[in-house]
Amino acid sequence: MAFGKRKTSPRTYTEAQLFDYAVGALGRQARTVAEIKRLMRTKLGQQPEGEQLVEAVTLRLKEMRYLNDTIYATSYSANRRDNEKFGKIRVVQELKARGVHNDVIGKTVGEIYADVDERKLARDFAARKRLKAPADQKQAARIFRMMARAGFSSRVISELLRNWKVEDETLAALEQEREMAESSPAAEEME
Repeated sequence: MAFGKRKTSPRTYTEAQLFDYAVGALGRQARTVAEIKRLMRTKLGQQPEGEQLVEAVTLRLKEMRYLNDTIYATSYSANRRDNEKFGKIRVVQELKARGVHNDVIGKTVGEIYADVDERKLARDFAARKRLKAPADQKQAARIFRMMARAGFSSRVISELLRNWKVEDETLAALEQEREMAESSPAAEEME
């Protein structure tokens, strides 16, 4: 008797089964519309009429208010600002990666960061990460890049590093490096 994988036909799902799956996924973790659609499409595979099922379940989830990208983006932005001390740029990038529409991102992130002092947030981030004044250019570059990844503007990062007595020449080189990285074709593809 040979032991091997049995060939079975792919399982098909009804709308009710797919709905239960989606509600379970949302119960474990908040998700965007794009994320829940991606999960359902993966579950369905090549099932005939799968896209109609995904759209029907998504509409039902929205009607029941289980799924709302505006509420998700607001909560996500506030959490990243208050707990992680991330800058606005980082939050915008993460929401884009999660499939939230640009209009929703602009409105919600703008409201969440409206009264935020970016300099204070950057100082709070530096304190949270236990960053200290850099001893050399290599450490200054490492801190600059870390702060840039955290979503702070070059102006605010440079101001923080200037307070730590980093030379203007080093800061200018780091700002130029960031500008070049942001204008590269790989950066444009991410947007």
